Amino acid sequence: MEHPENSEAYKGLKVNDGVEALGPVNPYLASMRRKKAVPLSVNDYVEGIMRGDVVVLSRAVTLLESLLPEHQTMAQEIVERCLPYSGNSLRLGITGVPGAGKSTSIDAFGMYLLSNTDAKLAVLAVDPSSERSKGSILGDKTRMERLSVHPRAFIRPSASAGSLGGVARKTRETIILCEAAGFDNIFVETVGVGQSETAVYSMVDFFLLIQIAGAGDELQGIKRGIMEMADGIVINKADGDNVDEARRAAVHYRNALQLFPMPASGMRPEVLTYSGFFDLNIDKVWEMINGYVDKVKINGAFDERRCYQQKYWMYEAIDEQLKSRFYTTPGMQEMLSHHEQLLLQGKTTSFAAASKVLDFFDKSCNGR
Repeated sequence: MEHPENSEAYKGLKVNDGVEALGPVNPYLASMRRKKAVPLSVNDYVEGIMRGDVVVLSRAVTLLESLLPEHQTMAQEIVERCLPYSGNSLRLGITGVPGAGKSTSIDAFGMYLLSNTDAKLAVLAVDPSSERSKGSILGDKTRMERLSVHPRAFIRPSASAGSLGGVARKTRETIILCEAAGFDNIFVETVGVGQSETAVYSMVDFFLLIQIAGAGDELQGIKRGIMEMADGIVINKADGDNVDEARRAAVHYRNALQLFPMPASGMRPEVLTYSGFFDLNIDKVWEMINGYVDKVKINGAFDERRCYQQKYWMYEAIDEQLKSRFYTTPGMQEMLSHHEQLLLQGKTTSFAAASKVLDFFDKSCNGR
């Protein structure tokens, strides 16, 4: 291409033609470009999940997490058809304060399980969502280096989306899909932000609380709510110079547990020390978990807990659907904006405005 800048009118100024853009260094790059996924039917999803196809399973979980009405309808049908093939796994909930080593511990626990049995493991890791951007890093896989490449492990990070206890809204249904896919061990990792952990407790068979020693006042970790829900307590990072301090922390927790009433399971939580980073005493932790599960299955507490969980999630679904119907009621957004303005102008109170809005919702429901 001839540049006009090279003419006699622009003496002393020269513009080069440049070079042609080079292609990719890797000649196979073009053939490896990701092709658009072919849409699947409900039958395709169910059949893929039943044969243990993790790609289909991942797509089904994505469908569950979608907010599109057509995706939700399809996802619910998939869950219902997979439901008869679920319920045969050990569901382990893992929580703890940030920095306690939850992801590292899950990597250690999972590798011990897969190395000593022929089990399959699904890890549902929940990352906190930003209240501003609503985004999440979803970086738990980077801290589970061994599990992330194991052929019998499936790791699915999900955004908490502001749900109670840091548990993703659809984690309950994801467990059902994973069990139908043949995963007989399910780990659910929570955010561990100190909020109520009722949600994760109400979907697992064993609730493991991970603590660390030397993080300040020992009484800071002895919180009645979380301690009463824990089925077992483990003190991480019991290695090197921290071994004695971890053992002292374990004594504090054991003494505190003696002050609590006996759990409904009839099993008082054990307190152990271990190191997830150095794989120390991981076998002891698994002995505690398996021993607990064996005993509660004998005394009937295992089945009672699962029945309680079914009822709990029915009411949770009711709350969720009521909230959704409330905000999607025709004219609701206008009604809310109107009462917001009255509130800001000092012409009404928060409670009076809420009462008016709820009355509008009731009338809308009765008029349908």
